[in-house]
Amino acid sequence: MPFILKSVAKEALNSVILEKYTKLKLSLFVFPFLLLLALVVFLYSKNSLSVLNYVGIQKNYFYLINAQLSQFPCLMYNLTQFGDALIFFSLLSPLLIYTPKIWEALISGSIVSLILSKVLKDFFSVPRPAQIYDINSFKIIGEKLIGYNSLPSGHSITIFCTLTVLLFAFVPNKFYSKIAWTVIFILLGSALSLTRVGVGAHHPIDVFTGGIIGYISGLSGIFISVKYKIWTWINFKKFYPVFILLFLICSVILITKINAKNLSIFYFALASLLFSLYKIIYVYIKK
Repeated sequence: MPFILKSVAKEALNSVILEKYTKLKLSLFVFPFLLLLALVVFLYSKNSLSVLNYVGIQKNYFYLINAQLSQFPCLMYNLTQFGDALIFFSLLSPLLIYTPKIWEALISGSIVSLILSKVLKDFFSVPRPAQIYDINSFKIIGEKLIGYNSLPSGHSITIFCTLTVLLFAFVPNKFYSKIAWTVIFILLGSALSLTRVGVGAHHPIDVFTGGIIGYISGLSGIFISVKYKIWTWINFKKFYPVFILLFLICSVILITKINAKNLSIFYFALASLLFSLYKIIYVYIKK
């Protein structure tokens, strides 16, 4: 009986989230594209559409933000891990059991974000801070990232893609509550994304652009999950062995990360993943 009640509750919650997703309008894409257009106009007005000028116009801001945030190296290094899909998705793994509709949107959004990130990084070919600046002139926390793939920030894309899916899944109905909810998510996403500057991995505009692309990716994931039933199979228990295997593999990877870096966030992610593994095995056996 309790198991049946939990299944009913799960279906009810899924229905509420699907209803929220279904009510979303394509006009939500207008604002992020306007932001991107405004950014291009701003860079053009500063004669900074070339790679070197793009980097040069924000050099002082990079040094300022990096100097301030790098004073908290442990915090920066832990929080920046939210941009790693393995970490963020591990923390959200229980939602696969209780609200799989969110995971349908997350999977679609992640694929969109992966494609956009790869294409844009290759297209812009902007050098990372450690590639173009003297590495003794700023603080690097963690590994030194070099190369020409700084724009946009992939971690920021992942963060805002994931937060966007959550934002619209649990958005309140009342207007002022909706505004407050949105502001909280924007501030949270911005704080997590700025850690990429704090650890010396990205320029500020890389992060800003990544946040916009992440929002677009998250919205795309929601609309794809509503219109196309690509991932509805994750709702069915007969496919749970796929996720049991996946969670086991991710757990091993996280244990490896703990042994290598021993960050607190890894323990939280592992605990969440192990809880999800237990629950999904329990539900599968109860079928």
